[in-house]
Amino acid sequence: MKESILDVLLYLFEHYLFDNANPTLENGPLHQELIEAGFSTAEINRAFDWLDALAAQRPEAAKSRVDEPVRIYHGPELEKLDVECRGFLLFLEQQGILDAAQRELVIDRAMALDQDELDQDDLKWVVLMVLFNQPGAEAAYAWLETQMFGEGFDPAH
Repeated sequence: MKESILDVLLYLFEHYLFDNANPTLENGPLHQELIEAGFSTAEINRAFDWLDALAAQRPEAAKSRVDEPVRIYHGPELEKLDVECRGFLLFLEQQGILDAAQRELVIDRAMALDQDELDQDDLKWVVLMVLFNQPGAEAAYAWLETQMFGEGFDPAH
């Protein structure tokens, strides 16, 4: 079975991060558990690298939203993030769930996944993981979590 970085990340998120556990991302019991769960060492290492890059890129505290630039997608971003994904990111910004720095971090982490295309559900997980990692984003995280696991996502047009 071909596993992706996103599969490993979702496993980690659902089994450790979601429950506020604090796993050590290293060659130890967690690494062995992931191997036993069926993930390859290469995918596990790539997922840990993805998480390390996420932690290293935490945006500073939210800045003023006045005069934020409009995001123009280009080249590989257009290929990986379809119109639904880009619309979803715009919706999250307009609702104040993501600021420009967080949006850029979401795009960076989405582009770092080993998938040619992401659907909106995959992107929601990336956004959730980014928000989980952001100090001060607890309300935004809770809102998105409710949308994902509640009655469903139905953006107002």
